[in-house]
Amino acid sequence: MRIGYARVSTDDQNLDLQLRALEAAGCERVYKDHGVSGVAARRPALDKALRSMQAGDVLVVWKLDRLGRDLRHLVNLVHDLTARGIGFKVLEGHGAEIDTTTANGRLIFGIFAALAEFERELISERTRAGIRAARHRGVRIGRPPKLSARHVAEARRMIGAGGKTRHEIAAALGVSPKTLWRALRDEGR
Repeated sequence: MRIGYARVSTDDQNLDLQLRALEAAGCERVYKDHGVSGVAARRPALDKALRSMQAGDVLVVWKLDRLGRDLRHLVNLVHDLTARGIGFKVLEGHGAEIDTTTANGRLIFGIFAALAEFERELISERTRAGIRAARHRGVRIGRPPKLSARHVAEARRMIGAGGKTRHEIAAALGVSPKTLWRALRDEGR
């Protein structure tokens, strides 16, 4: 069964062009998100369409940008469909060559997937380089410590005075015992 998905980002846009194209492509059902941005993590109609699909179905979109937020999101979504035995077809625009029910379409999608992986690796590489450069400049990376140097000194004083367990000291400082232990361990670094 061919199942269509149509989306417009704002309430003043309409779905007519997409709906006509999906109907002409033989979609038996069409799920519509109206006024939902492509960057939205949750798109109710798309989620419902994906839940309703079974092996042998084909998800059809008018243009590729109607479906995904970015290349990685598109690749992950189509990989999930493929794993479930569901095809994917784009009718027009960039990506219209994608029809995972054909060998050519799978090849084109494979190229998209390779590009997405390359993009992920570049982002990761740039992130690691940025972190190294920041550390070299003396910037502390990560979340700020829950306990200040003053709090750690107070904890050491309470431990030295005795009478309270580390659990009680941690509770008095508003942190977990594990956080207190890490702060005491890392203080000298």
